[in-house]
Amino acid sequence: MREPNALTFFRAGSRWGRWETAFWLCWLVVFFLPGANLALLTQVLVWGLFALSLDLVLGYRGIPSLGHAAFFGIGAYTAGYLGKYGWTEPITGLLIAGFVAGIVGLLAGRIVRGLHGVGLLMVTLGLNLLLYDFVHRATEWTGGDDGLQGITIAPVLGLFRFDMSGNTAYLYVLITAFVVFLAVRALVNSAWGLALLGERDNARRMTMLGAPVAGDLTWAFGISAAVAGIAGALLTQTTQFVSPEVMSFQRSADVLTVLVIGGTAMLYGGFIGALVFLVLRDALSALNPIYWYFWIGLLLVLIVAFFRSGILPSLQKVRRRWSEHRKERAIKRLPIAPLPQEGR
Repeated sequence: MREPNALTFFRAGSRWGRWETAFWLCWLVVFFLPGANLALLTQVLVWGLFALSLDLVLGYRGIPSLGHAAFFGIGAYTAGYLGKYGWTEPITGLLIAGFVAGIVGLLAGRIVRGLHGVGLLMVTLGLNLLLYDFVHRATEWTGGDDGLQGITIAPVLGLFRFDMSGNTAYLYVLITAFVVFLAVRALVNSAWGLALLGERDNARRMTMLGAPVAGDLTWAFGISAAVAGIAGALLTQTTQFVSPEVMSFQRSADVLTVLVIGGTAMLYGGFIGALVFLVLRDALSALNPIYWYFWIGLLLVLIVAFFRSGILPSLQKVRRRWSEHRKERAIKRLPIAPLPQEGR
């Protein structure tokens, strides 16, 4: 089994485009805007990181999952237990939550790596339902429907306390999301990440070329689960509460919806999808608390119909065509020198 080592993260994917820089600067600028809804934007970043974790297995490896909320919930409950029973330091708690979720993801990867199609979907869904039922029924350990309460999170670096303003929570989640994104970005642009894409497109051919297809899938599941666990831990630490809802099938379906809206195998697709999904969810639920999911479903149908690959890939296609059109117009405007005549 080929393991992604430390050099893998920093050898590739180091060049940044101006749009990438602008994307992350916008999140920083928003923090200083008066009246910004930092609570909503914090949730967008958490969901964007969660969708990024799913994109690793779905977009870059082609493995669909109906149970990704299981890893999100494992990270959330791990952070909750640490905060409830004495380990209140947030950064190490975040790392432990990601590690625990990653271990479970590696085990799940070993189970699903020989499966395809409906069987694979059923196993991922079954894992999600199994863990959800456990946290729902084990009230003495998880609090059941009332959730895990009494969670305490210490100030970040001993200086910045989580408060009602949400300022610390927003910056904490933003910095964490950016650091994790950097690691994932470098990983998918490395040789290992390119191998994942090859295995997604033609696993049999990659096997014939000597690629450890099964091992790569296992590691992809493990890394994806770790990122999802970190996202879940961020939710627990910033709200100081966790309930079985974090492991529900609804959450697995929602993060899949977020990724479809934004676009798969794009890195930023999950963040764009999360922004669209959560902003619309808040706006539509305020207008109609009962039927807002109907409009989300309609939006999903329209996106699939008109933006088949998601919002971000469709925008990139439009931008590429516009660039090609501008080049063609520039070429046509070039002066054409007359051909030299013979004998003169």
